[in-house]
Amino acid sequence: MPMIETINLTKRYGDLVALDSLNLSIEEGECFGFIGPNGAGKTTTIKILATLLKPSSGQAMIDGLTVGYQNRLIRPLIGYVPDFMGAYEDMVVTEYLEFFAACYNIHGQQRKKVVGDVLELTDLTYKANAEVNSLSRGMQQRLSVARVLLHDPKVLLMDEPASGLDPRARIEIRELLKELKRMGKTILISSHILHELAELCTAVGIIERGQLLLHGSIDDILRRAQVGLVVHVAVAERTGDAAKLLHALPGVTKVVIAEDGPKANGLGGDGRVIHLSVDADSPSTITDVPNVLINNGFRILRFSEEAVNLETAFMRLTKGVVQ
Repeated sequence: MPMIETINLTKRYGDLVALDSLNLSIEEGECFGFIGPNGAGKTTTIKILATLLKPSSGQAMIDGLTVGYQNRLIRPLIGYVPDFMGAYEDMVVTEYLEFFAACYNIHGQQRKKVVGDVLELTDLTYKANAEVNSLSRGMQQRLSVARVLLHDPKVLLMDEPASGLDPRARIEIRELLKELKRMGKTILISSHILHELAELCTAVGIIERGQLLLHGSIDDILRRAQVGLVVHVAVAERTGDAAKLLHALPGVTKVVIAEDGPKANGLGGDGRVIHLSVDADSPSTITDVPNVLINNGFRILRFSEEAVNLETAFMRLTKGVVQ
């Protein structure tokens, strides 16, 4: 049984459909990346799973329990991290955590131990007596994660946890998420920082206008989006002829000749680069390119491959079509 599951989950605000029959399945221990443009439905989905919104129709379930009907049983199982932490900034860090530990009925020596443990896990022990409003944005996000770990939830729902953070703070949050993943937590994380999701997540889902376009492993997403490789080639002369020759190769889906001249790139010859897009199902074509050019009398000045990544797949898919 999936740890997180939605069945035809729909949310309407009047005539606006924020979620349109969303079907999602996330297994226990999985780190699932939820990506999509602003207004796609990511936050709406997370708030429904966090029992903060009621769906208009369909079902959402956490560990087999149905949102809207079994919320009291669901809430101890989840930790919800919004993109901004919220109130209580005049408390010191330990007061802040002890307050929420008390809300989870954690008392006495157990409370002190739990607070100490989450401070250590989030690397905030040295800030235990600092006021919350004195913390940097990145530290406040780590404190927000520490807060939701107090009751040791099975599921973490994280809405843009790296939003507004500087590069160092993003790295710290990413390393913390990796540790939580190693601990076996089931994590649903929405983010616009796609390369970090690719590094962190075991699976991703791409959502647009409330509809899930694709979901699966990152390799599966790239394959199903028919995203392959980009190859950059430059020859000493007759660039146009070389481009026509390469366009005829099986699996080559697009050929573009760069407009820059020899002074711009220092390649010699006519100085232009040929950009080839190769279908994901034809990887052997890439190794054929140098041989085809050499056998036809071309002198190669440059040959390099550029792997097309999750970000490219996202840009293509969220236009509604694969181009």
